[in-house]
Amino acid sequence: MVIEGILVDRRKENDDVKDWAKRISIDPNVCHGKPCIRGTRIWVSLIVDNLAAGSSEGEILEAYPSLSRDDIKAALAYAAEMARERFVDIPMKPTT
Repeated sequence: MVIEGILVDRRKENDDVKDWAKRISIDPNVCHGKPCIRGTRIWVSLIVDNLAAGSSEGEILEAYPSLSRDDIKAALAYAAEMARERFVDIPMKPTT
């Protein structure tokens, strides 16, 4: 959001986005360890790629009925963290 020419950081306003780590999982035994929406095999990158290609939130939800709007927000929040080049600690499940 832009107010009087100043970009406002809205991350602090949205609790759903803050909790993206509760919705994203990385498991070496699922999808080769790629970040996925928890409980699915839907890659975070698939969601972000679809949004970048112009798909609407509604189109993604229709194509992947197991997703929710909060899952899409979490995928974008995760992508934003990665773009900031920060280390993001997500506990990985031990391999057996």
